[in-house]
Amino acid sequence: MDAFTAGILQRIEAAQTDLHRARESGDDFLADVEQAELDDLRRLAAEHGVEVGAAIA
Repeated sequence: MDAFTAGILQRIEAAQTDLHRARESGDDFLADVEQAELDDLRRLAAEHGVEVGAAIA
């Protein structure tokens, strides 16, 4: 795994964790921000051929 792939997967995992925490705490604004970040990271991963689904649930 190259550095880009490792980095993007790590950032996706962190965004998912942050999204989960925001939803648990009831912070709708933060949840929206984290969801947008996650969407952007997944789009970026897809554009570069990084498989996200298999590595991160």
